[in-house]
Amino acid sequence: MQSSITSKFQTTIPKAIRKHLGLSINDALEWKLENGKITVCPAKDLFLKYKNAIKTGRGDIKADIEKARALQMEKYR
Repeated sequence: MQSSITSKFQTTIPKAIRKHLGLSINDALEWKLENGKITVCPAKDLFLKYKNAIKTGRGDIKADIEKARALQMEKYR
């Protein structure tokens, strides 16, 4: 399959490829250059890999806001 590159350096992923890989709007692609060839793959969302990996207790929102404000004010001192 072929697609063209536009004047804005954009290209269209052929429908058969999008369907086969289950791609949809706002999905990320990973581009790799290997031995003069371009490989394009769906980017893996590794964020969810860390779900429940860190256990924390209840937070103190008021204290966190005050701390953030204090740190922000340090820029102006």
